[in-house]
Amino acid sequence: MTSTTVAVAPLTIQDAEVLVSAAHRAAETAGVTVSVTVLDAGGHLLAFRRDDRAVLISGETSTRKAYTALQLNSATRELVDAVQPGGLFHTLPTALDRPLLFIAGGVPVRRDGRLIGAIGVGGGAPAQDHDFAVAAVETLV
Repeated sequence: MTSTTVAVAPLTIQDAEVLVSAAHRAAETAGVTVSVTVLDAGGHLLAFRRDDRAVLISGETSTRKAYTALQLNSATRELVDAVQPGGLFHTLPTALDRPLLFIAGGVPVRRDGRLIGAIGVGGGAPAQDHDFAVAAVETLV
């Protein structure tokens, strides 16, 4: 019996640097200071940048947003209602490597329809963080 597999190029450090730069440009254009984290498909940190004017916690926030988007393969903005009482993930355990964070700003990165990583942006309003992350992901398309 033979099996056919399709190779998908992984998220590279160069890709991650492009994502970080694009997210920061989008934030700077909006006058917002942010931190940006990019993880590969295994949840390993590929790139991180915190603007000097951004609050320190924005770094942890961006990392947890990226981790959540990666673990659940969905933009964190789309998961907010799922953690409310009665939502699909209301009782989701958070005893993972790091707690999940259900605030907009985490976006999966896909190539050829497959999950290859995630980006998280923290520091602006949740809707802004989401838009900055989406703008960055669109640079890889």
